[in-house]
Amino acid sequence: MRELCLILREDGVLAAVIRYWPVLVGGEPTLLLGPVAVHPTRQGEGLGGYLIYESLDEARRLGWARVLLVGDAPYYRRFGFTRRDGVLMPPPTNPERVLGFDLIPGAWEGVTGPVEKWRQAETGEGP
Repeated sequence: MRELCLILREDGVLAAVIRYWPVLVGGEPTLLLGPVAVHPTRQGEGLGGYLIYESLDEARRLGWARVLLVGDAPYYRRFGFTRRDGVLMPPPTNPERVLGFDLIPGAWEGVTGPVEKWRQAETGEGP
């Protein structure tokens, strides 16, 4: 996942970061996005959006099919994320905040169930 976990620095000062985790959703390999963090003095500059777009493009290039996150739908909608009914995150996750993105068109079709740790990820193998 190193290739998807990006850091932006300026003059050695951390400006923004994004992190991904491999998981299974209903047995299907999926990327879990989060956190995305931007230093308070750099917010509003588009750094978070830049990291999201860049990392989604890289995830697609690496062969991943779908991305999951828990977040605010109004913010993440602009990147193409939509609510994922039937994806079960551990409590106390609000189901309204469970969002997904198709890296490959239709990748979320029929994918439901619990989010679980993906053991294959521990070996460093991709999707």
